[in-house]
Amino acid sequence: MFDKILIANRGEIALRVIRACREMGIASVAVHSTADADAMHVRMADEAICIGPAPSPQSYLSIPSVISACEVTGAQAIHPGYGFLSENASFVQVVEDHGLTFIGPSAEHIRVMGDKITAKETMKALGVPCVPGSEGGVPDFASARKIAKDMGYPVIIKATAGGGGRGMKVARSESELERAFQTARSEAKNAFGNDEVYIEKYLTTPRHIEIQVFGDGKGNAVHLAERDCSLQRRHQKVLEEAPGPAITPEERARIGAICAKAVGDLGYSGAGTIEFLYEKGEFYFIEMNTRLQVEHPVTEAIFDVDLVREQIRVAEGLPMSFTQDDLQIVGHAIEVRINAEKVPGFSPSPGRISQYHAPGGLGVRIDSALFDGYKIPPYYDSLIGKLIVKGRDRPEALARLSRALGELIVDGVDTTIPLFNALLQEEDIQTGAYNIHWLEKWLEHNFG
Repeated sequence: MFDKILIANRGEIALRVIRACREMGIASVAVHSTADADAMHVRMADEAICIGPAPSPQSYLSIPSVISACEVTGAQAIHPGYGFLSENASFVQVVEDHGLTFIGPSAEHIRVMGDKITAKETMKALGVPCVPGSEGGVPDFASARKIAKDMGYPVIIKATAGGGGRGMKVARSESELERAFQTARSEAKNAFGNDEVYIEKYLTTPRHIEIQVFGDGKGNAVHLAERDCSLQRRHQKVLEEAPGPAITPEERARIGAICAKAVGDLGYSGAGTIEFLYEKGEFYFIEMNTRLQVEHPVTEAIFDVDLVREQIRVAEGLPMSFTQDDLQIVGHAIEVRINAEKVPGFSPSPGRISQYHAPGGLGVRIDSALFDGYKIPPYYDSLIGKLIVKGRDRPEALARLSRALGELIVDGVDTTIPLFNALLQEEDIQTGAYNIHWLEKWLEHNFG
């Protein structure tokens, strides 16, 4: 059993891990940059250690600094949270080389799933349905033109090493293909240092559905149903809910079983998410995230499980504390991401919090590192909190979300709270009749 775990992250996800450690009787170590010296995760951890200046490459992304912090504090394991080093296979290898435990999957699984082409080939071989597309990377425009013509327009060009919507361009006709292809390669080179791209069929009205999976690293795995993450702007999620309002129980059982079997066959360890585009009753694999997701609380809510606790247990070599038969959905949960951003441009809005009040009551959870007087630094992601609500059904969850948003006070900076208040008035949101393009069109209509 671990005596002490270091959390290689900051903000609300660091607090999330600290809380799980405390419930398990495990001491926690917070690392922080100079900009986060008074942050809440630093205050709440059992120990804290500064690992560098404000820029993340010199602190949270500095592998030597994180490893040194473990050695200084005597931490035996590292929980990466999400972002930063959570999907860095080289980091995992360094952790293991130093006799420490990485709370997450193996370096090899992170490496395989981190390459979009390899991930697709692997999942296809495991029986997971995939989006029609090129067999591997597309080396030049002539090849791209032939593939797109054979496949039929529209198509989407994606960076092999991509993520977060970067290196991703749509071509609706041959006249748009060359510019989209070259732009995607250029963006990929700038963002990831790798200009390789591949091509897939572009689905026109899909939903973004992701399946939460969990494996013990010994061939046993389960799925924890799906989350619908279709409300997005620039491929960034803003609202997630579980279960998905468009997925039938039969579809859930079918795709869940496929994903659980694939993860078990891989020998995968810990939490993971298999992401799909869903259209007209069909699922198409797009990628696998080999970490805990930002939106994991909605899954925890409908299954009454602690995914971080489970991650730690499996990393310790213990069996999973539940079987597939134990996992029964109860109710409906919704999460909205509260960002320090000015709507409609979504420009970052760092600054000092003059007043903060968290909502409460039945079925309300707030994951945030905010407090009165906290100064949001300009160096990191603008996510400052997640509001999660649960109801007996979707209408009750929506009503509870509206009530909780009305109670939530974050003064001193601009936030996305007004966006969610406005969205809840829309009939398509009330009925769940939206797809991945809905929010972009709504923003253009209302603010364009």
